[in-house]
Amino acid sequence: MTDYFAPTGGLPPQTALHTGRAVFTESYAVIPRGVFSDIVTSYLPGWAGLRCWIIARPMTGFSETFSQYVMELQPGGGAEAPEPDPQAEGVIFLTHGNLTLVLEGTRHELAPGGYAYLPPASGWKLYNEGTEPARFHWVRKRYEDAAGLDRPTAFITNEMDTPPSPMPGTNGAWATTRFVDPADLRHDMHVNIVTFQPGGLIPFEETHIMEHGLYVLEGKAVYRLNRDWVEVEAGDFMWLRAFCPQACYAGGPGRFRYLLYKDVNRHARLGGVFGR
Repeated sequence: MTDYFAPTGGLPPQTALHTGRAVFTESYAVIPRGVFSDIVTSYLPGWAGLRCWIIARPMTGFSETFSQYVMELQPGGGAEAPEPDPQAEGVIFLTHGNLTLVLEGTRHELAPGGYAYLPPASGWKLYNEGTEPARFHWVRKRYEDAAGLDRPTAFITNEMDTPPSPMPGTNGAWATTRFVDPADLRHDMHVNIVTFQPGGLIPFEETHIMEHGLYVLEGKAVYRLNRDWVEVEAGDFMWLRAFCPQACYAGGPGRFRYLLYKDVNRHARLGGVFGR
C-alpha cells in the first residue's frame, strides 16, 4: 500500500518560528512542505472548486522547460477545458481522492496512484465527482516536435500496475517506476517515480543535461544539491537546473520516494550570438 503526501494548506500560528528550510539559488531551489500555506495558493481560469500551489514555472533563473502544480479540487469541481495552451502536453498524477477524466469523449475513473499522459490538443476534461477533495499533480510542458517522429498518444494507468525497474547493481535499493519506455523517442519528457529503500543511495554526483523537478511523496533523505547536502522530507519540492550535481542518501527509517520530472530525447537548443 502506498501513502502519498499532499498538502492541506492552513497557516502557521503566530507563535511559530520564522526559520525554515526554503532556499532559492542559481542552480537549485527547495520549497519545503511548510511553505504550502493558504496564502501562497493560486486560482486558475476555467476551473470550479480549485486551488493550487504552483511550484515551478518557466522564468529567468528558474525552470526553463516545465511548470508543475499541486492541485486541490473540491467535490463537484472541475474544468471543461483545463489546458489553455494547444501546444502543451501534460501528466496528471493523483495522490488522494478520485477523479473523472474525460478524454476524447471516454470517461476514465482515477484512483490514488492514477497516472494520465495527455498529449497536446487532446481535448480532455477533469471532474471531482467524489465526496472528498481530490489532490493531484499536474505537470505541463510545451511539446517539442522532432522530424520523423509522430506525437505520442494519450494513455492512462496506475502506479500499482507499473512494476518498478531496479537500478543495476543495487539489489532493489534504488528503483524507478517508468510510465514511458525510455526508448520511445516520441516523448520529450518523463514523469516517473523514484524509490529508495532505507540505506539506498545515488553513489555519485549525477551531472547531466536534464532539468529536474522532484516532489517528495514519502519518507525523508539527505539530498546533495550542487555544493550542499539538504535534508528533505515528504511534501518538499526540489528544482534542479541542468548540470546541477545531485546525489542522495536515504537513511530511513522508511522508504524515500519522489515524483520526478525531466526533459529528454531532444537536441540542445542553440541560442546566444551563434544561434541566432
